Amino acid sequence: MPFILWDMKIKTMKAAILVEQRKPLIIDEVELPDSLDYGQVLVRVDYSGICGSQLGEINGAKGEDKFLPHLLGHEGAGEVIECGPGVKHVKEGDSVVLHWRKGQGIDAAPPTYKWQGNTLNAGFVTTFNEYAVVSENRLTTIPKSFPKDVAALFGCAITTGFGVVTNNAKLKIGQSVLIYGAGGVGLNIVQAASLSTAYPIIAIDRVDAKLELAKTLGATHTINSTKENVTEAVTRIVGDQGVDAALDNTGNPDVVAECYKLTKATGKTILVGVIPKGKEISIYPLPLHFGKELSGSHGGECNPSIDIPNFIRLCENNIINFEALITDTIPLEQINTAITNMVDGKITGRCIIPIGKAAKTS
Repeated sequence: MPFILWDMKIKTMKAAILVEQRKPLIIDEVELPDSLDYGQVLVRVDYSGICGSQLGEINGAKGEDKFLPHLLGHEGAGEVIECGPGVKHVKEGDSVVLHWRKGQGIDAAPPTYKWQGNTLNAGFVTTFNEYAVVSENRLTTIPKSFPKDVAALFGCAITTGFGVVTNNAKLKIGQSVLIYGAGGVGLNIVQAASLSTAYPIIAIDRVDAKLELAKTLGATHTINSTKENVTEAVTRIVGDQGVDAALDNTGNPDVVAECYKLTKATGKTILVGVIPKGKEISIYPLPLHFGKELSGSHGGECNPSIDIPNFIRLCENNIINFEALITDTIPLEQINTAITNMVDGKITGRCIIPIGKAAKTS
């Protein structure tokens, strides 16, 4: 028996569209689907973060994009407006986090929007838009009292950063860690490492302001890679044996190779950032046969349905504070400026985009 579909209340929305790789996004009106399919949810997006993954999509880090034009964004927070057939884990009026990792609920088909009369693609979740048709399993409910600007970061930056420490690196008390790249994810890795009582916690970046913020979030040592020789500086801190875990957020092949060299013989090198397609790393592999580990992280292997409620409980009991991560707030109309500022290192922490209702009140 076919599912009964009904017309949605919302017909159009403003959105940022990736039309051509390595070009600015286009802000324009987009038509929503006529109805919600099985497992789909219509969400009003109030806040979105900008992740390095979006910069990679725009710049073609994974190669040619076969789905252009399409919408972007995979971390956000908003309110459920309508639910499609079969949806059980969220309901109209719920405050929710929008995330790219799968949680509980239906794994619904991606929506198809219309732009200038033609098909406009989207994934299971997008957040650079006033509304989003989202797969149920990319949504997690949060208390209405919890600030949505902070909640937006649970969609990727926070869950990835903490997941890298707890699920990938599995840091133990007193273990040493090197974090290369102190952006949105890197800063959360610093916080998570601090909570796990790692020592030393070495943050490396090219921007002094990011390193200063990393200190406030738990970094015990910082290195500006444009001013110091990283290998020499790390060796001074931990000795010739290297660190227990070296975590790369840059996706730079040379940085990855350096992280590997600076990792202990029985330590872990973890790739968080994505190396661009066509680029390769050069390493000496023999230590991999004797306990050294080299692996990639997929969003910290987090489970949003479990992890997000846990983070909220920590926040509500003043055990951790994520507000310091938000250093810039830029409206959707200026999203290309925000993207340029991120690439140029002018944004210290995470940039939040207030959208729709939030944009009118901010």
